[in-house]
Amino acid sequence: MIAILDYGAGNLRSVVNALAALGIRHEVVRDAAGLDRASKIILPGVGHFGQMMRELDRIRVREVLVKRIHAGVPFLGICLGLQALFERSQEAPQAAGLGLLSGEVQRFPPDVRVPHMGWNKLEVGPAEPRLLRNIGPAPWVYFAHSYYVPVVAGAAAQCSYGVPFTAVLEHENIMGVQFHPEKSSQTGLRIVQNFAELQ
Repeated sequence: MIAILDYGAGNLRSVVNALAALGIRHEVVRDAAGLDRASKIILPGVGHFGQMMRELDRIRVREVLVKRIHAGVPFLGICLGLQALFERSQEAPQAAGLGLLSGEVQRFPPDVRVPHMGWNKLEVGPAEPRLLRNIGPAPWVYFAHSYYVPVVAGAAAQCSYGVPFTAVLEHENIMGVQFHPEKSSQTGLRIVQNFAELQ
């Protein structure tokens, strides 16, 4: 069962709709017990980094979420859900991220308009990422964000908006996308399906 973590904000309904359209079994969970039942976990997210981390602490799921990911449960973070994997963000310097990956989420430079909103093309590396299987070398996907993850070792695909940034991350069982697959038409649905089909 895929657990979609509901922390009281984010693009929860559109993610649920995408899974339902694909006929993928899922459950919206709001507590540690729900995460413990999950065979895979999706953390959707829009909004403010600090608010997300406070809510994860308020509903007491931070510790079990980290524990389950460390145990090898496949995880997909969407937009802010990707950014939460890191240690900190310039959006909320006082808020600790999940710390599963090292580094800081950064704000786009002042010479570009924020948020980065709309369709943009992915630059996929030479090895086809698991999330992008059967999609093609340069898919277009939908973004909506003002902060970004720099290009890190686990970056499986990049995008450019003033600066290059990590658009798809794959590190063992930890995965994330900066864009919104649930708003990215058939390409996005294929990405969700690829995650669901991971063994």
